[in-house]
Amino acid sequence: MSDYLFQLESHLAPELQLALQTAEKSATTAGTHLFLTGGALRDTLCGTPVTTLEFTVEGNPAKLIKDVATKTGAKTQDSPSSRKATRLILPGGSVVEIGMAQQATYSKPGANPQIKPASIHDDLRGRDFTLNAVALSLNPNSRGLMLDPTNGLGDIEHREIRATTNYTLYDEPARMLRMLRLKTRLGFQIAERTQMQYENVREAKLEEKIPASSLYVELRAMASEPDPGALLALLEQEKLLGLFSPTLAGPKMNQAGLAKLHKLRQMLPYGADIHVENVGIFLFVLCELFSPKEKAAFIKELGIPKEDVDLWQKLDQRAKKLETALQSAKLNRASLVYHTLRTAPGDQVLYLLYRSQQRLVQDRLKKYLTIYVPGVLEITDREVMAHSGLDITSPKYAKAKEDYINGRLDGRIRKPAPVEEAPLPPAVPGRRGRPPSNK
Repeated sequence: MSDYLFQLESHLAPELQLALQTAEKSATTAGTHLFLTGGALRDTLCGTPVTTLEFTVEGNPAKLIKDVATKTGAKTQDSPSSRKATRLILPGGSVVEIGMAQQATYSKPGANPQIKPASIHDDLRGRDFTLNAVALSLNPNSRGLMLDPTNGLGDIEHREIRATTNYTLYDEPARMLRMLRLKTRLGFQIAERTQMQYENVREAKLEEKIPASSLYVELRAMASEPDPGALLALLEQEKLLGLFSPTLAGPKMNQAGLAKLHKLRQMLPYGADIHVENVGIFLFVLCELFSPKEKAAFIKELGIPKEDVDLWQKLDQRAKKLETALQSAKLNRASLVYHTLRTAPGDQVLYLLYRSQQRLVQDRLKKYLTIYVPGVLEITDREVMAHSGLDITSPKYAKAKEDYINGRLDGRIRKPAPVEEAPLPPAVPGRRGRPPSNK
């Protein structure tokens, strides 16, 4: 296994690991050439969380899509990007995209591309930026081999965003927005020639040719950025924010709300199984200062799908039940608060932290995120087995672990003291390694 593949796999959530294993097995059985491409490799190499896997197939990906969806229980939908891929939404919220290796040609700036099948190398050369134009072979005879025809690895090392061709931003002006999104997230510089290309595209006012559907794809992607407020501030500085809505490019830009949301999202413990559907809470905060008429115009102008509108506008209604539950006097132990919130949707948790005026609700939410969840994450199977006397394969183990978690949260079971290893005796002079045993 290559270092790249090991590095990737060690940072994947279990549901993404299952998707990766299923895709490899399906492609091997079908004799299909399969590659992991794009963002997952970029994010792994840049040290940022991986929430999406993109697979590219030389040939028809239909069987692979069916196999991965069946095995993982994912929901299938068309990808909103121009790559004509299929998007699978996994039960935990992670995303898998599967598409064929392809080559796109554009008749004019902003036009829908003409797509035809291609080799993986031609596919990579036709992508937007070099840091996205990398692939990892998942084929048995070359598993772990990195493909990098545009020197994307070098640009990642030098922390630079570089367009793959001199026409990248002309072909798809929406890529300007993606470029600024990557710049904000990664803190990379834009290569000199790419910056010149950007300025020429802006001078030609090609941003006006970005269709509403592409604008919403980018806006939806912003929802999952670590700091969407910083990105929106950059777009405002570049005079691009008005593309999404004239209302945003003015005093109703809710920077204070976005800064608060960013701070609250940082409270989510790393490694915790808390799924946040970001688009609803993001749109709520983004349009919080809009009038009802302005919200309706915003939805219409961008063609926001009903599913996303509901995630946004029915968030308050969905969160009320959780708010009521958190005010109950029956939650008089930490374990009861923990289990009440354990299965709560993350967007509702964030919404109540953002909006609830109930001090008890705020207190319980903050303790859950900052004390209870981190405490549970520290608990290992090893200490549960030592305490219960049960092996992890025992049918009674799951119940024993739950009881142990409850005991730790409620203070009935103390956290085990760290085991200190006895110091080694001094080494014999002139001899390497451990001292000889007396046995």
